[in-house]
Amino acid sequence: MSSSINISQVDRIYTDTDGRTVQALKNVDLDIKAGEFISLIGPSGCGKTTLLRLIAGLDKPQAGQLSIDGRKITGVDPERGYVFQQGSLFPWLDIGHNIAYGLRARGQLKQKKAKVGEYISMVGLDGFEKSYPHQISGGMAQRVAIARALINEPKALLLDEPMGALDSFTRADLQDKLLELWKENGTTMILVTHDIDEAIYLSDRIVIMTPRPGKISRVIEVDLPRPRHRGGIEFLAMRKEILELFELAQAQPQPEYNI
Repeated sequence: MSSSINISQVDRIYTDTDGRTVQALKNVDLDIKAGEFISLIGPSGCGKTTLLRLIAGLDKPQAGQLSIDGRKITGVDPERGYVFQQGSLFPWLDIGHNIAYGLRARGQLKQKKAKVGEYISMVGLDGFEKSYPHQISGGMAQRVAIARALINEPKALLLDEPMGALDSFTRADLQDKLLELWKENGTTMILVTHDIDEAIYLSDRIVIMTPRPGKISRVIEVDLPRPRHRGGIEFLAMRKEILELFELAQAQPQPEYNI
């Protein structure tokens, strides 16, 4: 179950406490196919997370429109799951109850209680159902966050650097687990990352964004066969190509504040 997403001529402008305006996004256009895995990369402050929040319905654009399966996005909806950088687990709930939280909030826990165990197994956390967030590692916590989002059966999963704070070994393990879940569920996935290797390893397409105001500089098709090998010649050649494009995108001048 997956959804197509359309982003058309989207602008997002913020006003700070001093009354200065900052344009985070400018004229962003992007079509995402149902079941596609997309990565957004770009320098810090280029609007990657802003764009993800707009898709989630957590924020609204000043101009343009975002739609899912042809329906305008007007607010949050369980059909779009969101995984934050730090997982944001509820510290007072054990792992099982964290994963079940969305089902309970929607009044579906009684009918779908068996799914909690299924998703615990799916993310490789059998035996940790009664553990609390402070008793597990960062990588395990991110698995819980992903399971908590997926158990609601979203048509799109939005991932805001969920592996950014993990060590390289844990990150590689979680990347593989994420690919397994993507293949199994067919969910449309949109990942924000600063890691070019991660983007190549996971994605069907990579979207390169410019510094503020964030615009789409290039969209790269990742036509490498799966499973991908990080040390392969084609992989390394694509990394070099994307790094060069990324550096070109960063070279574009940033506008000054408007007062």
